[in-house]
This record gives sequence, C-alpha cells and structure tokens, in this order.
Amino acid sequence: MTAIHERSSSLTHFPTPAHTATLRAAQAWQAAGVVVIWLTSLFVAALWVAGGGLQATIGGGAEALISAGRLTGLVSANLLLYQVLLMARVPLFERAFGHDALTRAHRLTGFWSFWLFLAHVVLTVAGYAAGALIGFFDQLAQMVVQSVDMTLAVVGTILIVGVVALSIRRARRRLRYESWHLLHLYAYLGVGLALPHQLFSGADFLAFPWAAAYWWALWAVAAGCVLVFRLGAPLARSIRHRIRVESVTPDGSTGVCVQMSGHRLDQLDVRAGQFFVWRFLDGPGWTRGHPFSISARPSDDRLTITARIVGDGTQRLTRMAPGTSVLVEGPYGHLTGDRRRGHKLLMLGAGAGVAPLVSILQEQPYEPGQATLVTRDSRPDEALLTTSIDQLVAQRGLTHVAMIGPRSRRTSSWLPRSWEQWTGPELLQQLAPGLSDYDIYLCGPGPWMRSLRNDLESLSVDPGHIHSEDFDI
Repeated sequence: MTAIHERSSSLTHFPTPAHTATLRAAQAWQAAGVVVIWLTSLFVAALWVAGGGLQATIGGGAEALISAGRLTGLVSANLLLYQVLLMARVPLFERAFGHDALTRAHRLTGFWSFWLFLAHVVLTVAGYAAGALIGFFDQLAQMVVQSVDMTLAVVGTILIVGVVALSIRRARRRLRYESWHLLHLYAYLGVGLALPHQLFSGADFLAFPWAAAYWWALWAVAAGCVLVFRLGAPLARSIRHRIRVESVTPDGSTGVCVQMSGHRLDQLDVRAGQFFVWRFLDGPGWTRGHPFSISARPSDDRLTITARIVGDGTQRLTRMAPGTSVLVEGPYGHLTGDRRRGHKLLMLGAGAGVAPLVSILQEQPYEPGQATLVTRDSRPDEALLTTSIDQLVAQRGLTHVAMIGPRSRRTSSWLPRSWEQWTGPELLQQLAPGLSDYDIYLCGPGPWMRSLRNDLESLSVDPGHIHSEDFDI
C-alpha cells in the first residue's frame, strides 16, 4: 500500500464558530448532568449521617450492621433511580453524555445497584438477627411477612434478580434481542414493587418526613420522564411528521436499505451520524423498537437507513411494503460532525457501522484528499453502501480503503489476515500521516473498536479527536 498524500486545505477557519459553540454547549450540558448526579448522591449521604449512621457504625455490634445496611440500601436505591433516568431519554443526560455513554453507565449502575442491594439485605437481616438473638433465616422470614410492602419488595427483588441474570453477557448471547428486550422491561415492574418498601419501612424516611417527600418527588419525576420522553414525545413526533416507508431495496448480499418520506422532517433536528429507534407498523411485533443509524444525509422530506440482516427485526425490513407507517424515538447519538476539531477526517467502520460514517461524509465540509474511509467486511459481497461510497470518491475526493477477509490472528484484531504485513499503529500512521490533524470516527462492534482505540492510544492520539458509537445492541 502506498502512502496517502494529502492536499493542502483552504478551510483555514475550521472549526467554525458554530462548531465551537456546539462543543461549549455540550460541555455545559455535561456539567449540568454531573451537578444533578452529585446533588442526589450528597442527599443520600447527608440523610444517612443525619440519621445517626456514623455514630451507629462507630459503636459496633448489631447497630453497626444495621447502619451499614441502611447505607448500602440508600446508595442502591439512588443508583436504581439513575438507572431509570439514564435510559428515559432525558434531554439533559442525552445531551450531556450521549446515548453510547449512557448505555454503558446504565449497565454499570445496574450491576452496582444489584450487588449493593444484596449487601443491604444481608447486613440488615444480620443486624436485626444479632439484636434479637435469633437465626439469620428466622429473622428473614419474619421481615418478609411482617408487612405488605416487604412482601411486594421480595417479589420486586425476584424480578430484578431475573433481569440482572439475563443481562450477563453470556446469557444475553443465548437470547434473541427481541426476547431480551421484552424481558428487560420487567425491571420497571420490579422497581415499582420495591419502591414502597423504601418509603414505608426505611428508617431514614420514617425519621425525616421531608426526606420521604423529596424521595417521592424524585421518583415521580423519574416516572414522568419515562412517560414523557419514552412514550409521549415519540408518539407526538411520529404523528406530526407522518413518516412512511417509500422504498425497500437490497444492499449487498446481506443488507437492506429503507428510504422513508415525511412532513417537515427538518424539524426533527437530526444530524448525520445519529440514529433513531424505529417501529414499523407492519403487523404483529411492531412494538419492538430497533436502533438504526441514518445512512444518508438527512433532508427536509426524506430519511434513509441501511441495516445488515442479522435477526428477526432486520429480516422484517425486507418484507415491508411502501406506505408502511413508522414510529420513531430520537434522534440520539453523539457521532456527528459537530464534534470535529480539525480539517481532516479518518473514518473507520465495520459492517453496518459504515452507515453513520457515510452520512457524515456526505454532510461535512472537506477538500479532496482530506477524508479517508476504511471499511471492514468479511466478504466483498457483504459490503454496504458501495454506491454511495463510490459517489463520494468520484465527487468529493474521498479516499476509500476496503479491508476484506477474516480477522487477523497475528496483529491487531481490527485488521483482516490479508493485511497482516502491517501492525495496527503502523497502518493508522500510513492511512493518516500526521494523526494529530485528524478527527477519527469509529463505528462497529465493541471488540473491534476497542482494538482500534488501543492502537490509537499507543500513538498518543488526543482522546478529544476520537469519536465513536458502539454498534452492539
């Protein structure tokens, strides 16, 4: 492979003032999101201290166990609140952190909340058992049947334990996405059943009525966010824009392209590189939403997605008839041109991950030779959006490097075997001489992108110049 010679740029004033303003706005949203998280966390700590938590812990014995149980229960409940808010599509958090980061945080807080909840149960039961001089399981049985809210909490706990077990990666791989997503919704029911116990039996909330009122209000806001941003706003948006399928065409041997039209789609404020959660009203199963990125520069009356056929949800796309109505949630995602900091672009996409990158390349300003797109596929016939990429090469001067073949076993895992003469860092430097001048966009499976990030880190690339979206569901 020969070196890629870049032409000099006339875009001397990039990033533009508009891009700079967008970056500053994103930083402001992130600061606001962090403040909200810290305020609720400090409330939990202050409530525990005000209830004598420190003194009880220092005193030791049964009271120390009960106090530790109170603290783990409060922190667990606070993390549970974050879990609901993080996936409620709240604009504050979406704009602050991006959907990709929120999904990872949702998973992390979920597991921490679960383990702290188990610690809460064990410590609390052990503390009361020690105080009453009875066995652990005898005390547990007494607590379960002593009130209705405790019984409901047990049922809610069973549901949450089931959802957590199914969220372990090994278990998730054995389930279809549609099945896992449906079962995952039972977590909401589990939370609803466990919530009364926090307020009716929690010592901290019984001692401080103002704290109970605050906690009720916080959960009411969380429930309202779910209803407004997950149900109300998407439904109103879909009705207003009247999106319908216009055409369905094959793309490669394993892909499908769906073009949709609608009314005043510019008001959706969608940017190239973002995605929607789509629900196509074509019969049974329409309620299950699927995330697909925009694969062409959005216009005032048209949206396009391109997906790889990997399961029931994507297989259904091939059978849709023109005129099918569409419900949308979104737009979501931070993989947009607004994040650019420099003139040059290096885009690396694997499989269906090429879709948002192509739309960004169609939208963003760059001169011939200043943008390079690397696509990764197992076979040539599996490549998506080849016509759009060829047009960018011919009309915009895009450099396209197609990496085809099975994964290399000797070098970086993001490379195919046919490129084994290169190491990952060496190839990145050859693809984009002077990496510090580039914004680097990554989109593909998680392990593939992690391998790329490791090679970029070894080259000391500024993390602020690396933009990614995990294409794993």
